[in-house]
Amino acid sequence: MSLLVVGLSHRSAPVSVLERASLNADAQLKLLQDTVAAEPAAEAAVLATCNRIELYADVDKFHAGVAELSTLLAQHSRVGLEELTPHLYVHYEDRAVHHLFSVACGLDSMVVGEGQILGQIKDSLARAQDLHTAGRLLNDLFQQALRVGKRAHSETGIDRAGQSLVTFGLEQLSAGADVQRWARGKKALVIGAGSMSSLAAATLARSGVAEIVVANRTFERAERLAQILSEGDDTDVLARAVPMDSVPVELTRADVAVSCTGATGLVLTADAVAAAVEGRTGAPAVEDTAVRETAVREAGETPLPGAGSAADENCPLDLSSVPSGFSVMGEAAVAGMDAATLEQHGAWAAGGTVVDRPRETGRPGPEADAELIGALAATATRVGRVPERRRPEPVAEVPRPEPVLFVLDLAMPRDVDAAVHRLAGARLVDIESLADASADAPMAADVDMVRRIVADEVAAFGAAQRAARITPTVVALRSMAAEVVAGEIARLEGRLPGLDDKHRAEITQTVKRVVDKLLHAPTVRVKQLAAEPGGAGYADALRTLFDLDQETVASVSRAGNSTTTEKNRGPA
Repeated sequence: MSLLVVGLSHRSAPVSVLERASLNADAQLKLLQDTVAAEPAAEAAVLATCNRIELYADVDKFHAGVAELSTLLAQHSRVGLEELTPHLYVHYEDRAVHHLFSVACGLDSMVVGEGQILGQIKDSLARAQDLHTAGRLLNDLFQQALRVGKRAHSETGIDRAGQSLVTFGLEQLSAGADVQRWARGKKALVIGAGSMSSLAAATLARSGVAEIVVANRTFERAERLAQILSEGDDTDVLARAVPMDSVPVELTRADVAVSCTGATGLVLTADAVAAAVEGRTGAPAVEDTAVRETAVREAGETPLPGAGSAADENCPLDLSSVPSGFSVMGEAAVAGMDAATLEQHGAWAAGGTVVDRPRETGRPGPEADAELIGALAATATRVGRVPERRRPEPVAEVPRPEPVLFVLDLAMPRDVDAAVHRLAGARLVDIESLADASADAPMAADVDMVRRIVADEVAAFGAAQRAARITPTVVALRSMAAEVVAGEIARLEGRLPGLDDKHRAEITQTVKRVVDKLLHAPTVRVKQLAAEPGGAGYADALRTLFDLDQETVASVSRAGNSTTTEKNRGPA
């Protein structure tokens, strides 16, 4: 087995890189075609979701495969290879199998235990099958991954360890309140009609929203989703479809907006959300200055007051000589000043009156220095240390007004302008904030059970693949034996031309039984040995011992691959 996976996910790359590296449907198809056209790869499949991009391939050379797959990912994601490489991970053979099985079970998801990944794996397999880029290895791998994922969800409580991304996002929007109580009676706008948007709409409907409006570029798909929601047996929600150009109006009416489209640009700008908030409240949706100042401080861009600001008025120091970026009230600014100037500065910092003290010519004597330094120490004792402005004292935060519009952005790249985070009256939850929130999500004990399932399934898959590798050799050996039997029977007929059909058939059957019995134990045992780790050499040994033609073995393998591909085209 020479399975290789190269990829990046929310665990290895920041959201900003994932956002830029995202692949649309056309880019995924082109990536698959270019991968199988590359020299090291014989099969390929792409798993692209909102928080991962992974390229799976069957390669004949590890290092060449890593280099080729990394280069192809960079080319099709339009992110430079040098920038992308630090965020890439590589798994090979059994580790690659373990990785995909863990992904299928939801262990590697942003929200542990979410089940939507199974549908995405199924779509990836179907796409590779349609393009004929999935052969025996990837068909077996992805089919088995789907079975492992279903087993994990049916045999354990992994669903309790986490929720779907939609449910988790709604919990973040409700700020920890009960989602059903929070959603009851609200009006929702769902932008997009794909799998994630449909899941969001269904979740909102079950949560008790009063109305759902679906907007999509293809109006027929929006209508279909709205009809499904309206006719659902387990919900009682009013659903209708609107064209995309109605989004600004519907946003003004909505309490909750969920967006997940395949658009490459912004679907909701900060101005559009601000206009919607203003339409609901009648007051402008101003930028929350507290949020902005926090963001600026975290970015290391806190503006420092320059020399000559109003706060430094009447300071006795020569402000032009103060080092840039430091307050004149900080110790760094006054370092190296003579004692007289220090005394003047201490008096000024204490709020006192600056004494017009004449400067002595030349350096003052020790007595004068001692007197001035003592005065300065007394001032410092009374006033205390005055902090520098680059370390501002904490100030009481102004409470942010309750939001009137809740926005959930599940798209990658993002649909909603990140500046909406700073708008008073709106609350935005996007992939980046979900990643931050999920980092501290509790892990259920069922996760350990799923990990054991994954380990067992990886071992079983590896054994099956190793055994399958020797199958073409065994088939070729039996074919050779059958040809030997047929040849000997033909020679017997030449020597005994009067042999009747009954005796000929009996002799033929007897010879076949002898050959089968002689081959049975070695072929069964070699399959068992080949299934064990390190058993790949048994196929070579069998070919050498029986002088089997390599091309005959290869033709059997190709025929098996073709049969497996056709068989696996059905629904998973």
